[in-house]
Amino acid sequence: MTLRSSYCELESGICTEAGPRTVLVLDEKGNLTGILDFRSFLRTLIPEIAGGLSQKLASLGISMTFAEADASSLDEIKLGFKARVLKNAQTKVSDIMLKIRGTIDAEASLMDALKEIFRNKITVLPVYENERLVGVIRDTDLFLAVTDILE
Repeated sequence: MTLRSSYCELESGICTEAGPRTVLVLDEKGNLTGILDFRSFLRTLIPEIAGGLSQKLASLGISMTFAEADASSLDEIKLGFKARVLKNAQTKVSDIMLKIRGTIDAEASLMDALKEIFRNKITVLPVYENERLVGVIRDTDLFLAVTDILE
């Protein structure tokens, strides 16, 4: 499954924000080693949009020292947007994936999941059943569950 097809509603032919915005990273044995989220992709592929100042300058080939010295004739600056995205796409997944900072058992309550997400300052929580990865719960899933309860 491609990222586009997992993110879009293919039945309607409309690409919305309906699909998952995360990818689980597994090792060769199928063990979870990290998570790629939408922001990780953006910060890596298009740092001039999603990154901090240092990332934005680095994406244009400018170090803070060069920026302060007004050395703006570097080759990276002359690269077009598409060329920079393609260059950044060569980054290894292991270099940008988020580390696992919490997991939860499939039988746990939504409140426990909410506490784990809040405590670890994460947006995606891997869900296990008898030591087997069975899915994830996202902060947006919990938000929707709460809104259903309040309605």
